[in-house]
Amino acid sequence: MSAETEALNEQIKQSVALLRRHLDWDVAQGRLAELNNRVEDPDLWNDAEAAQKLMRERTLLANQIEGVQSLETDVADSIELVAMAEEEGDAAMAAEATKTLRKLAEEARRRETESLLSGEADSNDCYLEVNAGAGGTEAQDWAEMLLRMYTRWAEAHGYKTTLIECSEGEQAGIKSVTVQVSGPNAYGWLKTEAGVHRLVRISPFDAAARRQTSFASVWVFPVVDDTIEIDINEADLRVDTFRASGAGGQHVNKTESAIRITHIPTGIVVACQTDRSQHRNRATAMDMLRARMYEAELQRREAAAAQTEAAKTDIGWGHQIRSYVLAPYQMVKDLRTNVEKGNPDAVLDGDLDDFMAASLAARVGATRSEASASAQ
Repeated sequence: MSAETEALNEQIKQSVALLRRHLDWDVAQGRLAELNNRVEDPDLWNDAEAAQKLMRERTLLANQIEGVQSLETDVADSIELVAMAEEEGDAAMAAEATKTLRKLAEEARRRETESLLSGEADSNDCYLEVNAGAGGTEAQDWAEMLLRMYTRWAEAHGYKTTLIECSEGEQAGIKSVTVQVSGPNAYGWLKTEAGVHRLVRISPFDAAARRQTSFASVWVFPVVDDTIEIDINEADLRVDTFRASGAGGQHVNKTESAIRITHIPTGIVVACQTDRSQHRNRATAMDMLRARMYEAELQRREAAAAQTEAAKTDIGWGHQIRSYVLAPYQMVKDLRTNVEKGNPDAVLDGDLDDFMAASLAARVGATRSEASASAQ
């Protein structure tokens, strides 16, 4: 086999070994068998909430185990194909098999990174909030670009996005927006995107075509379920109603159905205008408030919280986590991990996996080499 083929094979083997150790392979297989047996119980759905929780655990565990098994099978097949192609002198077939191995190596790295998603709420859905910084229309347009970027990322990964609240800009863009991202490990992947994002470009709103710098902040917090108790004193809340902004029909524009809730002791503010019913908007806003307070508690528990919070103090110079430069050169650079990409158009179209993986590894303090060393 060629040196590249051998290197790819070894890389994938190391990833698979780490995934097996992380899963505690024998224990995981035993647990999956137990869950499969419980699914056959006709009384399972007598308690719908417990059944749904069991099904989620079963699906997640099955995907993890089947993913590792699939990697092992596909790698073995590809290596066999390479050997056969080299024996027969079929360069085209060998090249195709090597190409498949490269894709499998990327898949193995992605799954290895996913194995780091072991935080208390990493598997949960999440709320993602974008706020424009100072700068009027420029910053508001940048906030809308960030919303599109995360929406595209979510679509590419099969996640569902639901608009919760949006405050539109006077001329263009958005002042603030909150969306719910639903899918496996949504919070785990997106949590490292929290912070200030900086854009440098030739302004489309400046007749003199001058270069402008804009800022917007991103905040991510997990959706919490009823099994997590968050005590909220109604006396600590200030509830305001207002008319929903943007196009939404006569009822939305004429009725004060939108809800804003302020938790006075912490200063946390949440808002919801997604529904025509004030009661349903209030229920959603309360869920968001519980999620924000839970996220605050998680942040206090994590050693990385101090750096994260410091990055969110001001939406402006000196606090950004990532810079997106469109002029005079083109580059996106994460200032925490130094990961760079020279194609900002692709990044703004949702190509964020490399940034997320590097930030996640840095946040949990486990790079691939460190994980390999500890596994030995």
